[in-house]
Parts: sequence; structure tokens; C-alpha cells
Amino acid sequence: MSAGENSRANESGAERNRAGPLLADYAYIVRARLRYWRYGSQPPQPLPAAPDAPPPVLLIPGVFETWHYMKALRDRLSERGHPVHSVPELGFNRHPIAEMAALLTAYLEHRQLTGVTIVAHSKGGLIGKAMMVEDERTAAGRIDRMVSINTPYAGIALARFGLGPWREFSPTRPVIVELAAAERVNRRITSLQSRYDQYLPAGSAVLDGAENVVLPHSGHFRVLGLPSVIEEVVARVPRRASSA
Repeated sequence: MSAGENSRANESGAERNRAGPLLADYAYIVRARLRYWRYGSQPPQPLPAAPDAPPPVLLIPGVFETWHYMKALRDRLSERGHPVHSVPELGFNRHPIAEMAALLTAYLEHRQLTGVTIVAHSKGGLIGKAMMVEDERTAAGRIDRMVSINTPYAGIALARFGLGPWREFSPTRPVIVELAAAERVNRRITSLQSRYDQYLPAGSAVLDGAENVVLPHSGHFRVLGLPSVIEEVVARVPRRASSA
């Protein structure tokens, strides 16, 4: 077999290897949608805040997602004693990033939450970073850090041809450009990205100065429910409030 034939065979094998995880990815979407009917639209109330409780966590799902997509993460973090907050007013998270960031910032302010760790998926990471930038600008000190999963920080080139909320992910959109330039908060972000994500170009989740981790899994959604990924997230959520 020639080098070219061997390369094509390897590529074909790689595509076959991706097929299973990608089918599982879309099956995960179906299960998440079904959770909406099983558990209802309202997320469980966070654990009561106690003086010795671990710091609060704010979950931010991606575009057209509800809190049900992140239920496994919520359950695991709650087991560790964290008050875990999901905000039903996000709906299906289809409104502009800046609008959603303002809504969630108001939520933190209204509940006087501090030392918050954001755990976000996809678009949720862009919203979370926008919140962190504003939190630092105003010296509010409400947000400690963020762990994001498959977030297109560099944008998605094909999004310029998309419709509705997807167009906001275009690399030339002001919100993407401005967030990319806001590098000061990157040191407090962990960006997890699947080794293959059918929606995100390679490297689009990489942030200069952040902790960037490539997960040994394929798929955009299913990783939210994988025990090994959940533990990667949990390991980066502080058990005690920052002394800073």
C-alpha cells in the first residue's frame, strides 16, 4: 500500500471511529430533552448556603439548551455540598451573549453571591467570560473562576452563514472580537475541549493564558454526562472560598 493509500485508509478509519461517539452525541440531546418532561422546567433549588459550605456554582448551558443538559454535573457538584445555581430565566439561551450575561450578573447580585465558580457549556462559556470581564471591571468580586466545556472562544467561521443565534459565533462579530481581546481574565479560566467536536474547529476553544485541556473524547454534548469529564470539572471547582 502506498503512503497516499495508507493515509486515506487511516482517515477512513478515523471517520468510522467518530461515527459511534457522534451518534451517542445526538442520543444525549434526545435524553436531555426528555429530562425536560421528566423533571419539569424549574431546576432544583440550590443547597442552603452555610458558613462552612463549599462556594456556589453557576451552571450556564449552551445555545438552545436548558439546565437538563448539565444535570449530571449539577448532581455531582451538589453531592460535594456546593450550592448549584441554574437560572430558568435563561430559557433556551437563544438571546444575545451580552443580554444573557447581564441577566445572570443581576441574578448573582440579587442573591449576593460571591466566590462563584461558573461551569459552562459551549455558548455558556462566552456568557461566563463576558460576566467575568464585567465583574473585574466593576471590582464586584463575585466570580472566582470558570470551567468551560467546548466553548468557541475564537468563534466559528461557518457561523457567518448561520441563522438566528448561531450568527453570533462568527469570528468577526464584535462580541467575539471583544471577548478575545479581554485576556486578563483568562488566567482564571479552564477550557476543556473534546479532541473532536463536530461544531468547533480545532483550536477554537484555546485561550492564551488559560488552562487548556484536550479531552480524550469526541462529541459536543455527550461529554457533559461522562463520569471522567465530570471529574475533570469537579477537580477544578474550589472546595473553599478564595482568600484573595
